[in-house]
Parts: sequence; structure tokens; C-alpha cells
Amino acid sequence: MNEMTKAEVMEKFARKEGDTGSPEVQIALLTQRIASLNEHLAQHPKDHHSRRGLLKMIGKRRNLLAYLKKKDIERYRAIIAELNLRK
Repeated sequence: MNEMTKAEVMEKFARKEGDTGSPEVQIALLTQRIASLNEHLAQHPKDHHSRRGLLKMIGKRRNLLAYLKKKDIERYRAIIAELNLRK
């Protein structure tokens, strides 16, 4: 996912006008933060405090994806394809 502002991400993945809390929006925002933190850790490999935050974000995203998969498999597949999360 390229560099987008938080508002742009929310607007792109919102299910309806003003949607900020749907799993799709949360997953997209976490994915963007995870990508930026990965870049940071590539330059600062000894930054273990940030690494812990990264692992917590990955876990939260995994839980949101599991919830979405259980609730609506089509929405799950759409978000996976949109964010290129699976190989």
C-alpha cells in the first residue's frame, strides 16, 4: 500500500459515509502502520521497543482478519486482495 494519509485510507476502505471502525478500515490502517514500522526497523535493527509494538499490531490485525473471515468470507477475501496480504 502506497503512502496515504489516515483520512484517505479511511475514505477508501469505509463501508459507508463516515465509517471509521469497520474491520476493513482497522485492518487497512494497521497494515499501513506495520509497513512504515518495518521500514523503520530496517534502519534501526536494535530498536526492540518498536519491534514489540510491531508484533502487537500484527497480532491485532490477525485477530481482525480472523473475525472478518468468520463473519463474512467475501469481505475477508476482498480486503486480502486489496491489501496484498497473502502470497
